[in-house]
Amino acid sequence: MDFDFTNEQEAFRTEVEAFLDANDDPEVFDPTRENMAQIVDTPKRRALMKKLGDQGWLGITWPKDYGGQEGEGVYEYILNEALARRGGPQIGKGVGIIGKTLIAHGSEVLKEEFLPKILANEVEFAVGYSEPEAGSDAAAMKLKADKTEGGWILNGQKTWTTSAHFAEWYWVGARTDPDAPKHHGITLFLVPLDHPGITVQGIWTMGDERTNDVFFDDVFVPDEYVVGQLNHGFQYISQALDIERFTMFTFSPVEQRLDLLVQYVRTATRDGEPLRDDPRVRARMARLATQAEVARCMGLRVVDASVKAEDGGGPPPTIEASEYKLFTTEFSKCLADASMDLGGPGTQLRVGTDEAPMGGRAESTYRYTVLDTIGGGTSEVQKNIITRRGLGLPKNF
Repeated sequence: MDFDFTNEQEAFRTEVEAFLDANDDPEVFDPTRENMAQIVDTPKRRALMKKLGDQGWLGITWPKDYGGQEGEGVYEYILNEALARRGGPQIGKGVGIIGKTLIAHGSEVLKEEFLPKILANEVEFAVGYSEPEAGSDAAAMKLKADKTEGGWILNGQKTWTTSAHFAEWYWVGARTDPDAPKHHGITLFLVPLDHPGITVQGIWTMGDERTNDVFFDDVFVPDEYVVGQLNHGFQYISQALDIERFTMFTFSPVEQRLDLLVQYVRTATRDGEPLRDDPRVRARMARLATQAEVARCMGLRVVDASVKAEDGGGPPPTIEASEYKLFTTEFSKCLADASMDLGGPGTQLRVGTDEAPMGGRAESTYRYTVLDTIGGGTSEVQKNIITRRGLGLPKNF
């Protein structure tokens, strides 16, 4: 594959950057929030995404029958990375996880109701897989869905649902067949979050961001809001997680932080000597730069594998997505460690402190990067996927 963009792709990137320049607003873009910037909700952020929809950029890879452009995934990648670089909202859950799953498996009723709203950015979703006893192991979920006349009654709890305090709809997995093996018997539902039986309680993370517990108390969901086939939900979740592991953990914020560290090392001194002349510092910086290029290329491999899968020329990019997510988020932690080490004691000052090295970015990213290795499946889960599906090793290896 070619790791460089074509002239057409470069032209699109230039067009996107010009659009973002014209709509620049500090209330919309905040790169110091790292990848969590995409889950912040304000009227101005929704307005920006509405403008993206008006540009036709929220359904680039969708079929034309559903309002998309049937474009190559690399254009979606370019757009998402440009938004992430500025710390803005991203195309994320609606276009990717929910939209693409509905296109592939949803009923015509759900497609007609939700796909136009997604393209116009008129709806926000929260995604509910994790539970107190089913974190990275989504197949262990126990939220009960009992059949009743005309629909289902849901009872139980979800946790770590990041957008539940502002989203309108909940994309949630529940167990519809308790006697089936744990990877079967799960069904996906779409549930309005203003349902009187739903309670949302905030949880504040070490990255100063809010996630949530969500409690279900006799929540009725009509049959028409079942997504796809009954008891096939885990298969749909697995396919969507490939998208989440890639689109929710973008590379450009990591690249931006490396650039900040490079700029700092070029001018900083230690004991009166330029930091850039220390051979150990130079070796560490060279290692980080090499790892950054590896992460960039691994991201493009996911895009390439996705395009081939959509064209029917290959399997879904499950292995590539896990490799990218594992390597990039662990590298991001190494970069945060290096920024703290090379910046010295001043890096413990909070982000936005003028006298702090790198504007205090090191301190905030040191906390945020821990979250990245957990969301979308922990690093340990990614290793299991790679060893089992990529290397063909047994589960108990």
